[in-house]
Amino acid sequence: MDSLQLATEYLEPKLKGKYIHLDVIFPLLESFKNVFEITEIGKSVQQRSIYQVQIGTGKTKILMWSQMHGNEPTTTKGLFDFFNFLSKDSELAQQIKNKYTLLCIPMLNPDGAFAYTRENANSVDLNRDAYLASQPEMKLLRILYEEFKPDYCYNLHDQRTIFGTEGFNLPATMSFLAPAFNNDRDYNEVRMKAIVIINKMNRALQEYIPYQIGRFDDSYNVNCTGDYFTTQNTPTILFEAGYFQMDYDRDESRKYVFISLLSSLLDNYENVIVDNELDNYLRIPQNNKRFFDFIYKNVKIIDNSVEKIINFAAQYDEVLENNEIYFKAKISKVSDLEEYSGHTEYDCESMLFSENGINIPEIGKEANFYLNNLTEFNNGMKII
Repeated sequence: MDSLQLATEYLEPKLKGKYIHLDVIFPLLESFKNVFEITEIGKSVQQRSIYQVQIGTGKTKILMWSQMHGNEPTTTKGLFDFFNFLSKDSELAQQIKNKYTLLCIPMLNPDGAFAYTRENANSVDLNRDAYLASQPEMKLLRILYEEFKPDYCYNLHDQRTIFGTEGFNLPATMSFLAPAFNNDRDYNEVRMKAIVIINKMNRALQEYIPYQIGRFDDSYNVNCTGDYFTTQNTPTILFEAGYFQMDYDRDESRKYVFISLLSSLLDNYENVIVDNELDNYLRIPQNNKRFFDFIYKNVKIIDNSVEKIINFAAQYDEVLENNEIYFKAKISKVSDLEEYSGHTEYDCESMLFSENGINIPEIGKEANFYLNNLTEFNNGMKII
């Protein structure tokens, strides 16, 4: 079975780019009403509807939610691609629906999605509100958790382009975590059940994006949703959809979300833990912050009348303007950058930096500049 081919075949064409909000997904939810159970379960701070999608009739129950952070839509796209697959009557889709009951919230934070912010309309990070449940969106998730009593939870997120996989000069396109249940980050049966599933997904993804699967930091914080549900004895898996080469809109990364979801459900969950599962999990490279969007090497500057050769980096800010997301490159670090890589790198061959008559890059400024007053860079990119 070619999972990447399936991900491509069932890709939802109406979900493109990074600005995915309730008005975009609502028609798709309506189109699924004849095949899945679609229910409005409550409202956000600004009274936007929050929906659940129930699929299948199987014994094993999985609760999953996406866009808890409004500006993290990649897993939402991958989830709708997976809905497309499950809406068909293929033998594989039917097997999954017979084995599992999936309860999915495709957009937990519709206010944040509309404003393209991490937080909800009260400026609260919902992924730090699990213990107190002070926000209406988290209250809904907690109620759903308590009523549904899932066997597993899938916490679906995006991660920034800064992350790579330790030991490899490659982006972390998908990362996972079996969250801790205590400050010592011990491994109990609950965590091990999540680890078994992560190892399955890792094996499937290695066929398509080798060495681009990471293991997220497992520092314990009971306010975080995954940590909280793990302390409640429910195996929980954090999904982090990251950057794929030259895919800033994440329309390739979404395919690996699909593959992750599919591979996690291909076999029955088992209570028996294989001895080497923890070793295999710990062999997944740790996420590390080693990337910038742009690195410019061997740049001549003039600092206090002294010529120097330096490296500097630029990073995209994602800005919502006129219902579109724009990527605006800004200078973010000036140093030797020996420990960092760029998704795009330029050897500037000792040419002189200039920006409006200034011969040294300034952190926070837009990455629009010249080299030797001849070679132009606009929004981080070299103009050819």
